[in-house]
Amino acid sequence: MPLTDLVTPARAARSRGTALGAFNVVLLEHAEVFTRAAERAGLPIVLQISQNAVAYHGGRLAPIAAGALAVARSAEVPVVVHLDHAESVDLVAEAVELGMSSVMYDGSALPYEDNVATTAQVVGMCHARGVSVEAELGEVGGKDGAHAPGVRTDPQEAARFVEATGVDLLAVAVGSSHAMTERRALLDNGLISRLAAAVPVPLVLHGSSGVDDAGLVAAVRAGMTKINVSTHINVVATTVVREVLGDNPAMVDPRRYLGPALAAAGEEVERLLGLYASA
Repeated sequence: MPLTDLVTPARAARSRGTALGAFNVVLLEHAEVFTRAAERAGLPIVLQISQNAVAYHGGRLAPIAAGALAVARSAEVPVVVHLDHAESVDLVAEAVELGMSSVMYDGSALPYEDNVATTAQVVGMCHARGVSVEAELGEVGGKDGAHAPGVRTDPQEAARFVEATGVDLLAVAVGSSHAMTERRALLDNGLISRLAAAVPVPLVLHGSSGVDDAGLVAAVRAGMTKINVSTHINVVATTVVREVLGDNPAMVDPRRYLGPALAAAGEEVERLLGLYASA
């Protein structure tokens, strides 16, 4: 299957009332393991490289993007390679030049009018190259910005934002929060339904690691289409690393402790993909 943009599988999932799984890639092994999980599930997947991951790689997007793109192009299922939470227009432009098939421009910390103007600029640049654009709308609410627990996106403002910018997907604030290591967040499913009715493009749930299975299924049924997960997968993998090294204190070969950890992460990705597809 070829590398694909994001809007094609997202629209298909929205029409079926199901959702796509999107998982953060920090290491090349993440791209490999997650894609194999998608192949086992027979489902599309979104591989996300965040602006924070780029910073981890010394500010260089090209190496990790090249690895993820190579994995995607040899996959047996549709794979999106997506730039996540980019606050820099220059970084978005670099992603497009490198061949990434989707970007998220995050202008949620900007005043509304500035967010609209810059997002529309990004959309014009990306659509000219066949690249999908996700954007974000919500008030600033502390460390998590639009995804602080008490922040909410207004449906009518969201509809105006989509019309004014031409974005393909919209990330909205409905009660989730980034970097939660426990799955205890409660989503506002009534608001999700109102947003889905008001906004003509697929909706994106960030901070999904803090939502349990039942909450995720309910969110998909209410109208969420793209489900972003990072911390939860890291918890699964790190738990295995601790167990393996605890049982083998002399172990030093990273393949012997990262291998089992990444295998466990892949199994959880496969399970979540199936959960979203059958919601």
